[in-house]
Amino acid sequence: MNPFRKAVEAQDHAAIEALLAENVVFTSPVVFKPYEGKAITVAILRAVTRVFTDFRYVREIADAEGRDHALVFRAKVGDREIEGCDFLHFDGDGRIDDLTVMVRPLSAAQALQEAMAAQFERIAQEAGEGQGA
Repeated sequence: MNPFRKAVEAQDHAAIEALLAENVVFTSPVVFKPYEGKAITVAILRAVTRVFTDFRYVREIADAEGRDHALVFRAKVGDREIEGCDFLHFDGDGRIDDLTVMVRPLSAAQALQEAMAAQFERIAQEAGEGQGA
């Protein structure tokens, strides 16, 4: 099993953080510009765990070298069913340096955007704390 999947399913935030490269780039399904850096990515992932309910991975796809993975998930955002995919790229040290999330349908993506926007202040605060601020 993919170590990121294992950490997410266990809700082990320390393990998730340990898997991320310092220069990780997180591409959100609801924001145009990617987020750069471990602190902001960790804060966003923590917020997602507060927003999603009934989260579960339903499929895992990996390339032969094990550096690229796609983890298909299902969850709820409020009363909306959401389906998505985490696309992971692992660097030469085995850390995630690229994480892109895509979700569907549009109504669920909009619900996710609204729920995450409500988390923005806390995300910014947690990201600042993660950078030693």
